[in-house]
Amino acid sequence: MGFFKVKGMVYKPVCEVDLGPESDEVYIRANIKAPRMAGLLVEVFAWFLELPILGAILMYTLKRMNLLHKLVSFVDLQEPPLFVPMHPHQGIQEKEVKYLELDLPPHEKVQHAMDCIESPENVSKTQKLDFQRWTIPEFFMAYTTGETTPLMVAEGFLAAVRESSSSSLNMSFFINFCVEDILKQATESTLRYKGGEPISVLDGVLVAVKDEIDCMPYPTTGGTKWLHKVRKCKDDACCVKRLRLCGAIMVGKTNMHELGAGVSGINPHYGPARNPYNRNKITGGSSSGSAAVVAAGLCPVALGVDGGGSVRLPAALCGVVGLKPTFSRVPHEGVLPLNYTVGMVGILAASVEDALIVYAAISGDHISDQNGVTAVPDQPKLPLPLLKSANYTSYDIKMARYGKWFDDCSIDIKVCCYNAVTKLSEKYGWKIVDVTVPELEVMRLAHYVTIGSECSSSMSRYSNNINKAEMGWDVRFVLSAYGSFDSQEYLNAQRIRNRQHQFHEKIFSVADIIVTPTVGMTAYDIKDDATRTGELDYINGAALVRYLVAGNFLGLPAVNVPVGYDQSGLPIGLQFIGKPWSESLLIHVAYAMQTLCLSGQKKPEIFYDMLCKD
Repeated sequence: MGFFKVKGMVYKPVCEVDLGPESDEVYIRANIKAPRMAGLLVEVFAWFLELPILGAILMYTLKRMNLLHKLVSFVDLQEPPLFVPMHPHQGIQEKEVKYLELDLPPHEKVQHAMDCIESPENVSKTQKLDFQRWTIPEFFMAYTTGETTPLMVAEGFLAAVRESSSSSLNMSFFINFCVEDILKQATESTLRYKGGEPISVLDGVLVAVKDEIDCMPYPTTGGTKWLHKVRKCKDDACCVKRLRLCGAIMVGKTNMHELGAGVSGINPHYGPARNPYNRNKITGGSSSGSAAVVAAGLCPVALGVDGGGSVRLPAALCGVVGLKPTFSRVPHEGVLPLNYTVGMVGILAASVEDALIVYAAISGDHISDQNGVTAVPDQPKLPLPLLKSANYTSYDIKMARYGKWFDDCSIDIKVCCYNAVTKLSEKYGWKIVDVTVPELEVMRLAHYVTIGSECSSSMSRYSNNINKAEMGWDVRFVLSAYGSFDSQEYLNAQRIRNRQHQFHEKIFSVADIIVTPTVGMTAYDIKDDATRTGELDYINGAALVRYLVAGNFLGLPAVNVPVGYDQSGLPIGLQFIGKPWSESLLIHVAYAMQTLCLSGQKKPEIFYDMLCKD
C-alpha cells in the first residue's frame, strides 16, 4: 500500500517567498511521464481509461507519476481559494492613450482606433518591406479608391478556400463556410462603398470565426461531430454582432482542436489544420484554423478563444499577432462554455494595428454581464514617427524577465527572443528587471485541473446525448482525465491560483510587463498515425504551453508578436504579459516590437494575395 501514499508539498506563505533574481526558489521543469500516443495505441489506452476500476487505477498512477499529487492534490497551503480571476479596475491614467466614453457603438470605437493609427500610405513611404500581409486599413483604402471591391475580394477568397481544401494541399482551414451568405454580405458592403457610405474601416473586411463562437447561419460544433446536434446556435455571439455592426464580412467557422482539448490543432474529424509555413507541421491549437487563415493571407483577422494559450500558441507557430485580453474585457456571451474562468475571446491578426481595430470593436461591457467591474475603454496612440526615432520615451518601460524560465526553450527560440528583447531595451532605453516567478510547474498543473474540471462540468449536461463513437480517441482520453479531478484537487488548484495572483501582483509592483518566449518549441510534424485518432503528446504539449498559463489562470492580458524564424524557417513569437486592464500598454509595446521586426518577415509557403498586388 506504500505506493498509494503520497506526501504533498508544504508551501510556505506567500509573504515568505523571495521573488528577486537571487531567490533560492527551485525552478521545476515539466517532467512528463507519458509517451506520445496515436493510432491503435491511443485507442487501447483510452478504452482502458474508460473502464470503471482499471481506469481509476491508471489515472491515479498517471497523476502520481506526473507530480500532480505531490504539487496539487495533497498539498498543504494557507491561502483561501480564488475561483474567478476578476480584477478591480484601478483607473490608472496611462500615457499616450485616448480615453473613450462608455457605451459608444462599435463603429465609433473603431473610428477612434483608426485615429490612433498611422496611415498605411505613410508607412509604405517610410519602410520598404520584403513581405507584409495586407492589413485592415489597406483593404479599406483599396475599397474606397475603387481599386477593388468587397465582392471581388470575397470571390477571390472563395477560390482560395477551394484551392486550399483540394487533395493536393488539404490545409483544413475551415469546418464550415457558406458561399451564398458570404457573397450576400460582400454585395451589401460593395453597394455601401459605391454609395460612399461605408460603416467603418472594417466594412467589407473578411473575418473568420473559430467554431467555438456562435455565428449565424452556421452550427457551432466545437470541433466535434455531435455537439451542434444537442446545442443549437440561435444567434450571433456578442463579439460577432459587434463586428457585423461595423460592416465586417463573416466568412465561416475555422477548424479547431476538438472541444479545445489539445494544443496541436490535429482534428480527426475535419483534418489537421496545417501550418502555412510548412504544411507538414502543426498550427498549434486550439484556435488552429483561425491562426492559419490569417497566416495564409485569406483574412487579415480572425476570432479565436484562448483558454490555455489557444490564441497566442497558434499565433506564435503561424507567425501572426495573437491578443488575449483581460478576463471579462470581451463579453463571453455566445461562446461555448467549455471553460468558465480561464477562457477569453481573442484576436488573431496580420498586424498589431489590425488587432487594435478588432479589439476596439468587440471589447466593452455587455448588458448581461454581472461581474460588477466597469473598465473605462481606452485605446493606445501608435505614433510611428516617434517609434522610428530613438526618443520614444513616453513610456519608461520595465520588462520583468525570469532567466531560468525564459531559457527553458529551444536554442533557436532562446537566441531569437533574447535578441528581440535586447533590441527593445537598446532602442528605447526600456529596462530589463530580473525576477523569479515561483511555482510555475505548480501553476501549470493547477490550471490543467481547473480547465479540465470546468470542461468536464460543461460537458456533463450532454452526457446522455454523447455517442463516444463520434469522438476522437485523444479527446476520449482527455475527458476521462478531466472527469477524474475531485473537489479537493479543484479547491487546491484555486488556492494555488490565489498564490500566483499575489506573486504576480508583487512582480507588477516592480515591472510594467513580463516578457517571455510565447512557446518553448516551434511547430512539430503532423504524423500520419494522428490524423485518424488524434494524438496525445504531453511532452511537446507542455513545451508549447510553458509560458501561456498565467494569462488564462490569472486573467491577465497577453500578446504574441512574431520576432523571427528558426533554422527551418518556422516562426518564433515573443510574449508580453500585462497587468489587468493594461491592453493599451501591451499594444504599445507590441507595436514597438513589431516595428523593429517588420523588415525580417518571410512569406509562407501557402499564401493567398487577396488584393492581388505585386
